[in-house]
Amino acid sequence: MSDRFAVGYATHVGCVRDHNEDNHICRSELGLWVVADGMGGHECGEVASAITVEQIVAAVEQGKSLEESLHEAHTAVVDAGLAGKGKPGMGSTVVVLRINDNRYEIAWVGDSRVYRGNRQEFEKLTRDHSYVQELLDNDLIDEQDARIHPMRHVVNQAIGSSTNQGVLVDTVAGTFQPEDTFLLCSDGLTDEVSDQEIFQILRDNMDLQITADHLINAALDKGGADNVTVLLVGSLYDDETRLKI
Repeated sequence: MSDRFAVGYATHVGCVRDHNEDNHICRSELGLWVVADGMGGHECGEVASAITVEQIVAAVEQGKSLEESLHEAHTAVVDAGLAGKGKPGMGSTVVVLRINDNRYEIAWVGDSRVYRGNRQEFEKLTRDHSYVQELLDNDLIDEQDARIHPMRHVVNQAIGSSTNQGVLVDTVAGTFQPEDTFLLCSDGLTDEVSDQEIFQILRDNMDLQITADHLINAALDKGGADNVTVLLVGSLYDDETRLKI
């Protein structure tokens, strides 16, 4: 299956933080890609995001659904913290894309995102599990307010958090078209770069690795206040380039 996909990815600590708590993985042979954004401070967030990624891959390899995989990752992070690997209370947001034949499925917890772009449209496929998203849903603020809201980093669901209640996993699925390009990213990108700017960068570049690098640079140019990770997935063509959207 790995010969079906073109992939580009990049991660950066940003311009402010002194370490990177993001993790990601590309398992094209499984049709599986993951981005996780750790929380919990030095030597904790990166532990939570690493466990999250590893557990999801292991569960998918065992034939489990994405929803089951994320629930198992949640339990694994909680157990690790209690056992002294990292710290209790550490957590991670996560987004997962899986493509099987002509179907895609996305699962997520928190405010990392997945977008889909092609010639006709560019759309966000995930809905943030965040305080600001709740304000948006209730028409208490608009999108411009959301981008500068002082509590825009507050999530209400994360892998490893809410240990007494488990964790809410959202999923969405659809048909994978050959012209589709998927973007998985941590909020270090979307906090700095607008959806319109992201779409323009996608439109201006064909090679997915070059596109990933440009997205990272755009976030850094805007201040790079957080770690930033981007992962792009599209179809391979005879000339081994993606179809320009």
